[in-house]
Amino acid sequence: MSSSHLDGFIAELQSAGLPVQVDRPLSTLTTYMVGGTAAVSVTVSALQDLQTLAMITARHQDVPVHVVGRGSNTLISDAGVQGLVVVVSAPANEAVVDLIGDDVVVAGSVTMPVLARRSVKAGRAGLEWCVGIPGSVGGAVRMNAGGHGAEMIDSLQSALVVSLQSGQVVSVPTSDLGMHFRGSALAPHHIVAAAKFKTTSCDVSDGQKEIDAIVAWRREHQPGGRNAGSVFVNPAPGDGSAGALIDSCQLRGFQIGGAQVSEKHANFIQASDGATASDIVAVMSHVQDMVMQQHGVLLRSEVCLLGFDETIMGRFADPRHTDPDRVNASHALGRLMGDVDE
Repeated sequence: MSSSHLDGFIAELQSAGLPVQVDRPLSTLTTYMVGGTAAVSVTVSALQDLQTLAMITARHQDVPVHVVGRGSNTLISDAGVQGLVVVVSAPANEAVVDLIGDDVVVAGSVTMPVLARRSVKAGRAGLEWCVGIPGSVGGAVRMNAGGHGAEMIDSLQSALVVSLQSGQVVSVPTSDLGMHFRGSALAPHHIVAAAKFKTTSCDVSDGQKEIDAIVAWRREHQPGGRNAGSVFVNPAPGDGSAGALIDSCQLRGFQIGGAQVSEKHANFIQASDGATASDIVAVMSHVQDMVMQQHGVLLRSEVCLLGFDETIMGRFADPRHTDPDRVNASHALGRLMGDVDE
């Protein structure tokens, strides 16, 4: 898009009272702490601001739109991101969960650990496992995040979704989200503003014990520091876990620049001071190549890549995204959100 058109887009955002930043550094928004700048960035938290933003972006569909939440599952290229980056921040009352009967309702920007702890504090069970997922509820819905024998689809009732393409806000039942293993039909221009979960009653002390056990397990088995959690999605059943496949290739400690396969867990890549996004992608590429050569298994990225060229994006994309069921689910959700004509 032309610079004059971009200037007009920025002016429209500013006139609506939205906080706009030009050439905003993005590295501090992710747990890897690498990456370039956003051509244009807007930070939103309240649903009203999301709706205002969506009405504007719907009129400027030639502007590429990207969404960043807690950044715990995101890798941004060193070249940065063109177009608009929407940073979804936590509301002032982020620790609040609403109870509606047996359901827990929470904003999409709330972190998964907060969801777990507040649900237990309210005497609700079923979401304790969420304490081990560092990202936001919205990101977890998008990725159908999981762990400790559970995943989002098990308890999610519905999601309030904002389309930055159509400007519409729709409460979408889980059955229409096209959720599958570590993915969903949600498009990059969709923002999960809120989510509703089914729960059961529990004794608060029992729930807290389960949370403590999960936290202790993760501290023992997974590394801290600058990483984005599991890098590769576990392959199809019968092909082994991604971590075990990488381990069998003796890649723990493999390093390029400031990026290294974790010594503690082979499916984690750690970033050190001076690391770049290119270093991390280079390590990812080497790991992917080695696993393919030794096991014939193609690992795809669980980490969301932003701002990279088509070659890199295609290398790590899920090859099953063209499966008829997934294509149909995406089209159906697009129609529901008003993104495409009936």
